Amino acid sequence: MMARGLALAVGAAAVAIGLAAAVYGADAGRATAEVLLPVGLLTTLATEVLVRRRARLGSLRRQSVVIALVIVGQFLLAVALFVWFMSIGAHDAFFTVLLVAYAGLIGAWAGRCLAAGMLSDVEVVRDGLTAVGDGARDVTFTTAGHDELRDLALAAGAMEAKLAAEERARRELVAAISHDLRTPITSLRLLADAVGDDVVDAQTREEYLQRLGVHVRQLGALIDDLFELSRLEAGELTWRMERVPLGDLVAETVDAMRPDAQAGGVVLHSATPDGRPGVAHANPEQLQRVLLNLLRNAIRHTPPDGSVVVTTEVKGDAVEIEVADTGEGIPPEDRERVFQPFVQGTDPARRHGGTGLGLAISRAIVEAHGGRIWLADTDRGTRVRVRLPAAA
Repeated sequence: MMARGLALAVGAAAVAIGLAAAVYGADAGRATAEVLLPVGLLTTLATEVLVRRRARLGSLRRQSVVIALVIVGQFLLAVALFVWFMSIGAHDAFFTVLLVAYAGLIGAWAGRCLAAGMLSDVEVVRDGLTAVGDGARDVTFTTAGHDELRDLALAAGAMEAKLAAEERARRELVAAISHDLRTPITSLRLLADAVGDDVVDAQTREEYLQRLGVHVRQLGALIDDLFELSRLEAGELTWRMERVPLGDLVAETVDAMRPDAQAGGVVLHSATPDGRPGVAHANPEQLQRVLLNLLRNAIRHTPPDGSVVVTTEVKGDAVEIEVADTGEGIPPEDRERVFQPFVQGTDPARRHGGTGLGLAISRAIVEAHGGRIWLADTDRGTRVRVRLPAAA
């Protein structure tokens, strides 16, 4: 910074000296050098010292006062040197100093007023961030200007909104987990008490033991899914990626789910509109798990005589898989939330005995592949699309 300041001061002085010499002669150029060079060098040196010791100056308000003093000081120094080297009379020198001092004072006041507005915006952002750090939410970051500080305030507001949304999601997740744990744990306690108190006969005890096993497996599946989802979202799981022909993978998965579809009276088939199912760069086991989750959901929510279609196609440097059903569909207010854990909407998975984490895990797996999963628009039923990078 020091080198740049010196270069600016010397360069600007050289231009002014050249102009003075060209217009009024060598003496004028020399006099201009005697005035400008000391002012430029001393101001540059003072600025360098202030920059290095900026931390000692304290608040921005104090720093703005120091900046104003530097500006006024260089004006007064320039006038003093001008009077000294130009041999101006005492009368003219007095009024020149008076004029510069007055102009400097008014200029410093104007700069302070402008700085006060900026500093107020800085304080708004500072106080708001402090409140957010202390746990407050719904904090408003309102600035008077339309500048970079306003952009900073908008970014701080967006951060606060994101934190609030994440906290709400965490509370909802805890509440949902508590709900899903309470029911089987209550049943386990009642069944265990009945078996332990010998209040039932041998046949009923055997039945209760079987029901105990069902609840234990349900709890185990819930805990396993929660653990896997947390590891997926933390990026702790890595898989071997390879070329996966989607035609073969979809056919195998559809065949595996066909008995479930037939049991519910649902027609299940696959289609490739352009005749090119494509090849994905993915882990086949994880991709098949996503397809199984989507097909289970589609079959569960498709009434008898309905249909579920799995479509594959190539889209540029990506491949897309779509699972479309003719079920009841998803309300618009739930469309943005269906891939969140334990969402209670039109399609809560636990209503059908699942853990409620299938779609959340599917999203985490797809995003870990560098892909995307979303709900496509449809007039009937539900269309879930998965986009994955195509294999080279």
